[in-house]
Amino acid sequence: MEYRPLGRSGLRVSTLSFGTMTFGGKGFFERIGEGGVADAKRQFDMLIEAGVNLIDTADVYSEGESEKIVGEAIKGKRDRLLLASKVRLPMGTGPNDQGLSRFHIKRACEASLKRLGTDHIDLYWAHEWDGATPLEETLRAFDDLQQEGKISYFGISNWSGWHIMKALGISERDGLLRPVAQQIHYTLQSREAEYELMPIAIDQEVSIFVWSPLAAGLLSGKFTRDNPNPKGTRREQGYPEPAGIDQEALWKIVDELIAIAGDRGATPAQIALAWLLTRPGVTSLVIGARTDEQLADNLKAAEITLTMEEVTRLETVSRPRLLYPYWHQKASAAERLSPADRALLDQFPNPY
Repeated sequence: MEYRPLGRSGLRVSTLSFGTMTFGGKGFFERIGEGGVADAKRQFDMLIEAGVNLIDTADVYSEGESEKIVGEAIKGKRDRLLLASKVRLPMGTGPNDQGLSRFHIKRACEASLKRLGTDHIDLYWAHEWDGATPLEETLRAFDDLQQEGKISYFGISNWSGWHIMKALGISERDGLLRPVAQQIHYTLQSREAEYELMPIAIDQEVSIFVWSPLAAGLLSGKFTRDNPNPKGTRREQGYPEPAGIDQEALWKIVDELIAIAGDRGATPAQIALAWLLTRPGVTSLVIGARTDEQLADNLKAAEITLTMEEVTRLETVSRPRLLYPYWHQKASAAERLSPADRALLDQFPNPY
């Protein structure tokens, strides 16, 4: 297992981390998984043996049940695993039961610590943007939690580029805790993050954690042209993410994943994950699994190094269109580009 820096910090995180949406099975998350404490303990042992050192959960997963299961399963292993959780999404019906206000962040953190059975969270994510709360208030609340020893680092999830840069500017101006990482959706099927979020990861050292790196199973090899909606999957049960899928583009990617996997004696899921680990700015992929077999398969992705020819094949079928102003920069500013610029623009030919 490889370990990469967590943003602008001294912490090292395994290139594969483990997401726990599959634990609990309550409410909206029933369609994702119903794992319990015994499942979590067994899978945590598999993760430790493979070298994974970070478990990722959230207060909203199964209405807090995932955190409770993680808290039970991590007993006796806490000193070997980093623990991440999240705050922002609704945890009740009241007007202050969601968001990134000081009130909600502090109350939610205390509740998560209690469910997790720990005195601190290693990485605490702002789970979604909150445009109704001043960023100064949000950043101060996370800073206070670090000063109190309740969190070690904080990150942001599902924020746009300008949201992140605004937060970084305020944190520098006011001397507040700086986000070290961003948890985002980024796959062969969905590469929008390359326009802004990937360059920010490189330029500002706000490293990337990828959630749903197999696009909710779409890149696992189960979904094919001939079987576009296999039974027993979360999408067959109505799971809505990722949204806005171009089906024909998806099948071209899946066809190439199956071909490369066949040549290597691997699985399409392993190839899709290995491709993400080649991408600039990526620190860790948050994998999840309903079964031990799925987990064992995904863990093997850390052992795969794709060839340049294989990467080129995947690029050919998945590369997004170069948007403005990037095509103009590629044509007119190529002699004065930073490494962050090149992370996007070097993939494309000159448009003129």
